[in-house]
Amino acid sequence: MRKPAAQATPKGKETRLFLFLVVCLFPLLSIALVGGYGFFIWFMQMLLGPPGPPS
Repeated sequence: MRKPAAQATPKGKETRLFLFLVVCLFPLLSIALVGGYGFFIWFMQMLLGPPGPPS
């Protein structure tokens, strides 16, 4: 008897997907998030000035 299509995922495909997520996607996503946050801080300081008491 054959398995349903939803359960017919071979282990190799899951392993390749896991490695892609861990090696490629998560590092790129973390770099993009940190870079985006840094850009946001830089842009806000350009508009509003650096943090601290007004001089």
